[in-house]
Amino acid sequence: MTVPSEVAKTSARINPHGLGVIWLDTFEVTYYKSSEYAILNSDRPFIAHFRYATVGAINRDNTHPFRCGSNKNEWLMMNGTIKGIGSVEKSDSRILASSLGDIPRHTWKAELEKHTSRFVTVNTHSRTFQIYNQDLWVQRGGVWYSKDNVLEENLVAVYGTLKKGYNNYWHYLSASKFIGCGTTQERYPLIIKGLPYMINDRGVGYNVDVDVFKVSDSVLRELDRLECHPNWYCRKIIAIDINGKVLNCWLYFNIKETVGNSEMHFTYTQRNDKPKYSTWYQEADIAKEQESPKTFDRGFFFDDVVEEDDQACGVDEKAICVECFHDLDHDGFSNYHCTGCDGWFTESDVLMVNA
Repeated sequence: MTVPSEVAKTSARINPHGLGVIWLDTFEVTYYKSSEYAILNSDRPFIAHFRYATVGAINRDNTHPFRCGSNKNEWLMMNGTIKGIGSVEKSDSRILASSLGDIPRHTWKAELEKHTSRFVTVNTHSRTFQIYNQDLWVQRGGVWYSKDNVLEENLVAVYGTLKKGYNNYWHYLSASKFIGCGTTQERYPLIIKGLPYMINDRGVGYNVDVDVFKVSDSVLRELDRLECHPNWYCRKIIAIDINGKVLNCWLYFNIKETVGNSEMHFTYTQRNDKPKYSTWYQEADIAKEQESPKTFDRGFFFDDVVEEDDQACGVDEKAICVECFHDLDHDGFSNYHCTGCDGWFTESDVLMVNA
C-alpha cells in the first residue's frame, strides 16, 4: 500500500516548509525539503509530516517530528495551531513537544486531547505510536490523513470572483489545483449586476467562460458557505468543455429566475485582477496552520500549503488524466502515464490544459 504520488505532490505544493518522516519498518527519523516528496514513493510504512510555517522560523529545527524533552526515544508530530505558545524563532509544536518531556507519559493523552489539533506520538525504542483526536482525522484507502486538504476529489467550475487571480480566488482556491479554462457545454444566463451570477435556465444565454479547479471536501464546504448553498446559490453538476474534453463539474447557480429584459454575458472580467490586501486579510491568511498527516498502512502523513504560480490561460500546456485528473508524464514518444490511476494514454486521449 502506498500513498498516491499525486497526493504527495499536492502536499509538497501546499506545504513547502519541510518534510519529516519516521519510517515504521526501522523507526529511523529523517528530514527532507518538501520538494523531495518523491522519497515517499515507497512500499515502506511511515509517518510523514509536511510543514506550512505559521509560528516559528522556517528551518530544520522547526520541522516535525520533535523530540519530547530529554526523552530521546519519544517524538511528536502535530497538525494545528495552539494559541499562546510559540515565538518568532520556535514553533508552537516544538515548544509543546519540549513541555511533554516534563510531565509523566501516562498524562500525555489527556494533555494533548485538550486541543483541537491532530497529534501522533512515536516511541522509537518500543517501536510503537499513538494517534490522538482520531475523530478529527480522515481515512482513504487505509491511509490516515490529519486533514483532507490534499485529497482534491471534487471538480468545481467558477465564473465570477473565484476565477483564477480574482479577489475570492486568493482566499478560497489559491491552494487548490487549477485544471484549466473552459466553457459550459450548454448555454446559460450569466447576469452581471455589480457581481455576476448564473441562473439554471439551460438553453438561454451563452456558453459561459469558467475556470475549473480540483478541490478537497473541506474547500467545497468553504465554497458552500461563501455561496450560501443551497439557500441563495445552489450547487449542481453540469458539463464543462475544456479543449474538446467534457468534464462533469459542480457549479453554483443563483436561485433567481431569468428576467426577460436582463442583459446576458458570456464571460465576467474583474476590473482589477490583483486583490487589494488589507492587514486583517494577510494576518488571517498567514494564521492558517495547514499541516496534515498521511499514513501508509501503519503510518501517517502530515502536510501544509504554497500557492502555485499565477499564470493566465493560454500560456503553456500540460497533460491531465481524463480519468482521475492527475498530472501525466510523457514517455518521450506518443504516450502518457498517469501517476494517479497508473493508466497509459495516447495523445488523443489526454486533456491538454493551461499550465
